[in-house]
Amino acid sequence: MSSAELVRDLALELRAAALPLLGSHAARAHEVGGPGEGGDVTFAIDERVEARLESFLAEHAPDVAYYSEDRGLVVPATANVCDVLVVDPIDGTRPAAAGLESCCVAVAAAPLSDDVAMGDVQIGCVVEIPSGAVFLAERGRGLLEGPPPHLSRNERLDRMFWTFGFRGRPARALTEVLADLIDASSVGGGTFDLGSAAFDTTRVITGQLDAYVEPGPMLVEEVPGMRAEFERVGGGSVLNNAPYDLAAAVLCATEAGATVTDARGRPLDERPLLGSGAEFQMSVVVSANERLHELILEQVAAGVDRLAAQSEDTAVPRGGAPPLV
Repeated sequence: MSSAELVRDLALELRAAALPLLGSHAARAHEVGGPGEGGDVTFAIDERVEARLESFLAEHAPDVAYYSEDRGLVVPATANVCDVLVVDPIDGTRPAAAGLESCCVAVAAAPLSDDVAMGDVQIGCVVEIPSGAVFLAERGRGLLEGPPPHLSRNERLDRMFWTFGFRGRPARALTEVLADLIDASSVGGGTFDLGSAAFDTTRVITGQLDAYVEPGPMLVEEVPGMRAEFERVGGGSVLNNAPYDLAAAVLCATEAGATVTDARGRPLDERPLLGSGAEFQMSVVVSANERLHELILEQVAAGVDRLAAQSEDTAVPRGGAPPLV
């Protein structure tokens, strides 16, 4: 079985495991063991799919290591391990538990090494759980399966359809950073919190959205006091996008021609692939074109400056941001 076949088959198997609990109240039960490796709540639907991940790989790929949201890094006791799968069994657990469309399985494959990074991901697969739609990409070969890329040509912030996420993020701080983008696009465009980084990213590929904007780790790194705020909201954990949230979807987006960087405009390729704590988390902006990407980065930077100024109890300048056009 090739790497692409394994990744695709695993993603579809995990989707099948999730389907019986989709939209059920039973899916919302919190597991007794507490938060998973990533610090987020482990819901019953998460545990069901994580268990299927274990059994599938034990049966079909016993020499492959994996890193998942709840289990962390699992390396088989064999000398033949050379690859690692980075798996988010349900990206969008809350939409899945509510029976909404914005939930996915995300699986990425890379060679296993001590310093494996995002740029080492060779295969990425995102499967929408309700519909079964597959996005499968291989580095350097484009999208091998999925809807044809239909990237938006919109270059105006006031016409932008875009998404971000509140889960685990302090709402006042995040809203301050994104406030001008939200206000600019609220009438002539559209703003959404869909609850899944993989779903958000693949919506840029389909052309349904112009951008996905997630500045959370930038706030933690650059704004005094923000780590404590994230821990307050996250029940003691910092909950932002970890590599397992982004690895598969980012490869799909870049292979489809989207522009992807962190919220400061830096590439993600050198970021560590295996880990989930705050030091491994990464901001991300996924845009349909480079001009829109530049404008979004300018506004996010201005928003972080405003938030930092507020945190220092200084006057907050309101007129310095670039025009929203």
